[in-house]
Amino acid sequence: ASSQVSYINTLIQQQQDVINIAANDANAVCPSLNQARDAGIKVVSFDSDAAKECRDVFINQATTEGIGQKLVEMASTLAGGQGEIAILSATPNATNQNAWIEVMNTELAKPENAGLKLVATVYGNDDDQKSFQEAQGLLATYPNLKVIVAPTTVGIAAAARYISSSEYKGRVAVTGLGLPNQMREYVKDGTVSQFALWNPADIGYLAGYAGAALASG
Repeated sequence: ASSQVSYINTLIQQQQDVINIAANDANAVCPSLNQARDAGIKVVSFDSDAAKECRDVFINQATTEGIGQKLVEMASTLAGGQGEIAILSATPNATNQNAWIEVMNTELAKPENAGLKLVATVYGNDDDQKSFQEAQGLLATYPNLKVIVAPTTVGIAAAARYISSSEYKGRVAVTGLGLPNQMREYVKDGTVSQFALWNPADIGYLAGYAGAALASG
């Protein structure tokens, strides 16, 4: 979030018309975004929302409930409805990740998911190496883990990379939200059998058009 604040301040100095942002922390970016709005810049958040009081519109890529439910559905399928699962998320303050995880917890509390046990939620900070290490740590701590669910494209790729070259390949499944090209090799080598994503190009187009529409009145 601190890096985003620095960029926002630069964009204000450049007198841009629109700022499009996927917020790393809903509140930390607020003061700078409001400075931008005071300067007449329109603010569009997309993917990960900023606090409502500091943006003009939010473009949501899919419903929060739909994503959370799909993540649990995939985890349940891969675990055969029974066993330990863990979540490898992005940052502890990422609004989108936290909202999806909240829905996941609600889904896991339902009777039909009683066989699944969420043993840990860890954070790779959307950094490849940190996420890789967190995946390693999960297996060291929970040797009976059946599924790692990563609702972040960085996390799922890092976890798949670790599992693909470890003794856990074929024993521990990896799923979550991944980019198709990024996940291709792990699907082909059998590490990953299913994952999900919205259309990332479409959310980018919509956020761009929304910003242009706001700026032009």
